[in-house]
Amino acid sequence: MPRGHRARLGRRTAVGVPALVMLAVGLWGLDRGGMWRDEAVSFQVGRRTVPQIWLLLHDVDAVHGLYYLLVHAVLTVHPGEVVLRLPSVCAAAVTAALVAALGTRLARPRVGLWAGLLYAVVPMTGHYAQEGRSYALVAAGATGATLLFVRAVQHGSTGSWAAYGAVLALTCWLHEFAVLLLCAHAVSLALGRVGGRVLRAWGCAAGGVAVSLVPMVLVSRGQAAQVAWLRRPTAVTAEGLLRAFLGPSGAVYAVCLGLALLGSAGLVGRRGEITLAGVALPLTVVPPVVLMLASQASPLFVDRYVLYALSGAPLLVAAGAERVAGVVGRPLKRPLLRRRRVARFPRHIPIVTLIGVLAIALAFLHQLPLLRADRSPGTRPDDLAAVSRVVARELAPGDAVLYLPASARNVALTYPGAFREARDVALVEGAAGSGTLYGREAGPRRMRWRMERLERVWVVADPALLAGRWSPRRPTERAKLAVLGRDFTAWEEVRRGGMAVRLYVRDAGKSRDPVKPPSARAGSPRPPL
Repeated sequence: MPRGHRARLGRRTAVGVPALVMLAVGLWGLDRGGMWRDEAVSFQVGRRTVPQIWLLLHDVDAVHGLYYLLVHAVLTVHPGEVVLRLPSVCAAAVTAALVAALGTRLARPRVGLWAGLLYAVVPMTGHYAQEGRSYALVAAGATGATLLFVRAVQHGSTGSWAAYGAVLALTCWLHEFAVLLLCAHAVSLALGRVGGRVLRAWGCAAGGVAVSLVPMVLVSRGQAAQVAWLRRPTAVTAEGLLRAFLGPSGAVYAVCLGLALLGSAGLVGRRGEITLAGVALPLTVVPPVVLMLASQASPLFVDRYVLYALSGAPLLVAAGAERVAGVVGRPLKRPLLRRRRVARFPRHIPIVTLIGVLAIALAFLHQLPLLRADRSPGTRPDDLAAVSRVVARELAPGDAVLYLPASARNVALTYPGAFREARDVALVEGAAGSGTLYGREAGPRRMRWRMERLERVWVVADPALLAGRWSPRRPTERAKLAVLGRDFTAWEEVRRGGMAVRLYVRDAGKSRDPVKPPSARAGSPRPPL
């Protein structure tokens, strides 16, 4: 085979094999038999009409608007949890290929192959490849933008910079924190000591990205209450993220950390050139560090928000492995050079490549229990399908049901069949029609009046709320808890999927109050529950 054809085949193999491995890992156990709360939001919002989604974005989740529109298109094919997760699986496979392409372009094909395979076997990658959320797509967009960034720096064409800006802007509209990638690329340019022409071209592209994101920032600032539950990240948070990037198991983490440090040695190359380490290290470190520092003033950090930074870690590990291979390979080189048939010398190269692939396979096997456990619904914060099965078994037609907090209604919106004959005590207007995630509930006074008319009520709730480990802020939620505590007794309870389904029965002697509802006038008929 001619040398040019062999080189092209090597590059295609280096990019294609990691994509296929990632696809296999992502498809393995994709049907977990249930969705957790965040996936359920994607599912129930994606099934709304486009005008209803647009109405929702004015109230909450503007940062996920583009993703919801994509999910809406996907779910028209088939409304199911497997279909919901398929875009994330495909995006993870694309990201593995893009990581390999970066390694191939900045080093050599075997470095790209190793980096792509390492990305595919990291448990954190597999976790978000099976999430019906936007984070795997953001990782694909950010890695693609980084590859375009490298090409633009190397070739400097206007079209390359335009493509870079367009892809990064689209990625930022999938999640606005992808804009931190600009900080990583700025550090790469500084390390590369590029000329003024490249800096100006990058500045124009970065400015275009920033301007395109202004509407998103203005809207999302008004929705900041959605992340009020976040806490300031600590040193423990940073260590946990590093372990997630390199592999959480002890042996794999130690080896990968050592190789990554070794791979970071080539941080600065010749003037005007960017190196693999000069791209990969800022990509891995800068976005998480910037977000963690900003979160000291206003907590915004969650590891999934910077999932895209994971793309740089396998490149550093693969670069370190290449340095080790270079040192180990020298003794192999001398005896081969002494042979008459020097043409056989390159045959030792695939052996080194295969040794690296075997090492990655061993790392995969070592972490296989973690990957297998992640395919279980129990590894997520909750399992709404399990909750819906309890409701279908316990509730009789016409039973009253109450949600504590209101976000617990998510299970009824996602699995409506189990709740079809139940009466929602608090609901005033449905989620889709009201442009909210969980619907509009009655105010505190009307809520108390509605509950006074009940002899028994099923409560679908967060167990921590029922146990008093946290208190709701909304007056309606406090009114629900007050009436339940004063007039009702917990009769039976079933816990499944991280939630409680509890039956409350009115206490003997606590007669129902026949007072009129707050909005009713004398002589007017009572509104239905």
